[in-house]
Amino acid sequence: MPYNNLREFIAALEQAGELKRIGVEVDPKLEITEIADRVVKAGGPALLFEHAKGFNMPVLINAYGSRRRMRMALGAETISHITENYLALMDRGGGLTFMEKLKLLPKLKEIGDAFPREVKKAPCQEIVVEHPSFYDFPILTTWPKDGGPYITLPMVFSRDPDADRINCGMYRMQIYEERAAGMHWQIHKGGAHHERAARRKGLTRIPVSVTVGCDPVSVFASICPIPPDMDEMMFAGLLRGKPIEVVRCKTNDLLVPAQAEIVFEGYVDFEDMRLEGPFGDHTGFYSLADMYPTFHLTCVTHRRDPIYMATVVGRPPMEDCYMGEAVGDLFTPLMKKILPEIEDMHMPFEGVFHNMMLVSMRKEYPGHARKVMHAIWGMGQAMTTKVIVVVDAGTDLRNYSEVVWKVLNHIDPQRDMEFVLGPVDTLDHASRLPNYGSKVGIDATSKNGEEGFTRDWPDEMVMDESVKKRVDEIWKTLNIRG
Repeated sequence: MPYNNLREFIAALEQAGELKRIGVEVDPKLEITEIADRVVKAGGPALLFEHAKGFNMPVLINAYGSRRRMRMALGAETISHITENYLALMDRGGGLTFMEKLKLLPKLKEIGDAFPREVKKAPCQEIVVEHPSFYDFPILTTWPKDGGPYITLPMVFSRDPDADRINCGMYRMQIYEERAAGMHWQIHKGGAHHERAARRKGLTRIPVSVTVGCDPVSVFASICPIPPDMDEMMFAGLLRGKPIEVVRCKTNDLLVPAQAEIVFEGYVDFEDMRLEGPFGDHTGFYSLADMYPTFHLTCVTHRRDPIYMATVVGRPPMEDCYMGEAVGDLFTPLMKKILPEIEDMHMPFEGVFHNMMLVSMRKEYPGHARKVMHAIWGMGQAMTTKVIVVVDAGTDLRNYSEVVWKVLNHIDPQRDMEFVLGPVDTLDHASRLPNYGSKVGIDATSKNGEEGFTRDWPDEMVMDESVKKRVDEIWKTLNIRG
């Protein structure tokens, strides 16, 4: 059964031995980061800090920081099931929108049950704060040179002024003042699209609401690269197999998860642009300061005795690595459906998901690997992938020793590396310009005469199976140590 809220997830983590309560007073300024960084890199549990210095509010961190906890959060069977539904959509209703295709699915009732369900009374509105302030919450300062405290795990809700659709994304928020915060929605993200649409209409602000501490599937849905005509909360319902309850905010018309711990209501003002950053980011380096619009706080609602949920990003591996890996696991079958020649796809943690993608494929014709590279660069957020490495089918992409061995033996650098210019991730500090730079595709597949390779291509050395079987049988008698 899916978790209805964060508290049920915490209880499940504790019962499974995946949660550690911290009773010692710890400072939200840097100290929680240092503890969390050591724990996640050691493969440790989720942490519930019961006494954040200066606040009477617990802080949950590292809730997603392992493959086991990601499976608990999402459910392996549920992920497989929703992928199958996605694959069904790919086969039916050519030319239709995603929502139109949904109606063609055989399990129509189940899909219909995934739509968010509005309620009138919600736990997230048990307390309505008369004088709202960010300073009432244990918002973390994560790294020494950060521009200030940051909300690091927010679900940011905004409405498309053109299509009247609500988007939910996860964009860090730097606290400037008690009622003002930076809204770091990057140029390629849904929130920034809403800003551009609003500006075209002559608007200078749009309503925005931010939730902190929701059920684990809803939080995960906010980082998933789903079709633009699909609501993230509906996607969460599909993943859960159960609809998300939503409630209308007190000071704007947005719908947010009813089971959230905290809701910050307000608006983003495009005329109030401020310098946001620096911020110690998931690349392991500080992302540079830049100008972003300001979120103005107009209302806070929350549960009684709310739990503040946060994450710390930094040099991999960190909690977000496991979240990103789960996104890859969910959407790899879709990529394989679009590009059936692909055998597998993997993004190493060290590549922080936009710097490197490894692909294995069944090569069938000249230039096939390059066709795959360009197709990936044409897929949504994959457009920002800085390095794509393509190898032959049968290569274990998660065995980096094997990948490096194959790549270094199979490439002629000048011939097999293709450079292109285009969009790059906002956090790429090495690009020649913000959001624009070069990317490279490396064709490390076997070469043949059809591609102008006139030499013989050698066979890989593999021992005869009969010999391996014979040695297996006598191995213990050899008494070889090591």
